[in-house]
Amino acid sequence: MTKPIRDDKNTMDFHGTTILAIRHKGTVAVAGDGQVTLNNTVIKHHAKKVRRIYEGKIIVGFAGATADAMNLTEKLEAKLERYNGSLTRSAVELARDWRTDKYLRRLEAIMIAVDDTTMLLISGNGDVIEPDEGIIGIGSGGVSAQAAAKALVKYSDLDAENIAREAMKIAASICVYTNDSVTIEVL
Repeated sequence: MTKPIRDDKNTMDFHGTTILAIRHKGTVAVAGDGQVTLNNTVIKHHAKKVRRIYEGKIIVGFAGATADAMNLTEKLEAKLERYNGSLTRSAVELARDWRTDKYLRRLEAIMIAVDDTTMLLISGNGDVIEPDEGIIGIGSGGVSAQAAAKALVKYSDLDAENIAREAMKIAASICVYTNDSVTIEVL
């Protein structure tokens, strides 16, 4: 789905996907674009990179290799089952396994996971980060979508879902790896 780029510090930056999560006015929305690229060719326009897990109580969005992202989503759901739906505890355990397990360490993906109270970025570098302002973007258009969402929160009366929709449109107009076929899930 996306191609990771490794820099000198062995961190990964993904291009080919935009995922945005926003908590605003008591609602959380997670949006993802639908474009899948292979090198410089668009091969799919309507991929679903955002989905509900754990009885619909958790929304995840992912950037990275599709099989890896699906594998990590399944592993997160297993952790949620083990830890009675505690997103923070499950995310920490997943990140620990992801960083230390020989097989998982090679997975190339990054994810956002949200529930009704918590929003987390989870990475293979061992990161479990909760954003200060309730807005986070990942992938190639993530910075554009996040910046647009911050401005819309400050200067508009839109709800979380519509802010996510508008911010994703802005990201799609800037990032060539992001399209305007958007999936949005709301809690």
